[in-house]
Amino acid sequence: MVRVMETNIVTNRCWAIAVVTLGVMFLLVFVGCSRTDLSTTLEEKEEIQVKSDFTESVEGPKDIQNEEREASSEVEEQPVDSAFLQIEHDVQQQVEKLIASMTLEEKIGQMMVVGFSSKAIDSHIKAMIQEYKAGGVILYDRNMDSPKQVKELTDRLQWLARGNEHKIPLMISIDQEGGQIVRMRDKVAKKPSQKELGIRGDDVVIYETNLQTGKELMEMGIQVNHAPVLDLSATDSRSYGEDPMQASEYGKLAVQGLNDAGVTATLKHFPGNGRSEVDPHYEASSVEANQLDLENQDILPFKEIMDGIDHQNFFVMVTHLKYPAYDDEHPASISPIIIQELLRGKLQYEGLVVTDDLEMGAVNKYFTYKDLGYSAVDAGNDLLLVCHTFDSQKQVIQGIQEAVENKQLSEERIDESVRRILLYKLNHMNGGNKQEH
Repeated sequence: MVRVMETNIVTNRCWAIAVVTLGVMFLLVFVGCSRTDLSTTLEEKEEIQVKSDFTESVEGPKDIQNEEREASSEVEEQPVDSAFLQIEHDVQQQVEKLIASMTLEEKIGQMMVVGFSSKAIDSHIKAMIQEYKAGGVILYDRNMDSPKQVKELTDRLQWLARGNEHKIPLMISIDQEGGQIVRMRDKVAKKPSQKELGIRGDDVVIYETNLQTGKELMEMGIQVNHAPVLDLSATDSRSYGEDPMQASEYGKLAVQGLNDAGVTATLKHFPGNGRSEVDPHYEASSVEANQLDLENQDILPFKEIMDGIDHQNFFVMVTHLKYPAYDDEHPASISPIIIQELLRGKLQYEGLVVTDDLEMGAVNKYFTYKDLGYSAVDAGNDLLLVCHTFDSQKQVIQGIQEAVENKQLSEERIDESVRRILLYKLNHMNGGNKQEH
């Protein structure tokens, strides 16, 4: 009996030891697993935090992201960045690639400088930019109310242009000569007429007057001023006088003042219409002078400036008057002899050539707009001013397009002008064209 009890006690102790041992082992396993789970959880949390920190460093803190999302709702109202202005090392190569990718319609559009009638974007200018791909706009008083309003308008115009496939910016221009020809005169600095400046004869005043004009234009988003006038006249208020060397000197100062503000000048009206008393806005006329007189007088101011200033810093505008000494058939603006042989050949001008407004009476009374479009390009113009009506602008474009389709005009001739235009835009519309002198 005693032995049986002793045996039971031993057995019970063994069971107890076994139970305790199993309990200890289970506890060790449980604690180990818990530590492993805890370690994994901490590692995952650290990884998540690292990812969060990286995302924030790339995308910006949450409050900035929210601000950017809020600002993005206003993007439609602002000019978008243009890939066109991200200039490659080889500008010429970039231009050639762009020309190769453009349709004929897009190329013709780049040659057009068009006007419209309102102070805000209307259906006319919207169609010209979005459908006809117009590359330039000219502003008048009808478009201008205040410097702030003009800047908002030019920003919107650029936004429309950069919404096109190639995102090519507009060339926006104006006639801000001085005297009677001043747009928005009550909202800009006083600018005397060229005649007044010529009589005063102060080089500093001429330079600073044009520098001030250039700064005002740049602040409004206008890159091209169709001035100075180099016509020789003792009576015309738009002229510096009848002395060709004085007109040369003062014209050069005007170009430098505009350029130093970042604005491109335009020498007009080649080859000089000071001898005529007929206003080409209303009627045609001829300048009856021989080539020697014209080149020693009327043309001399143009030549002097071409010899002294980089041709990329000014355009040359060609008048609608006839010069029988060179071409007894065509007005200068559509004369291959005057533009290609005289201006390009003899004077070796390499910059952009622009017509005077093709809606002037001197030409639109005698030619259809389709004929004017074709003839102006065939003569050698790069930019065609059509400053008023939508229908006239469409017909000029159609005339050029039909001439190419009918083999009267080669697409290579179009490319020649577009090449000059795109090179100008790449080199001058990304920070202005200030020059040393």
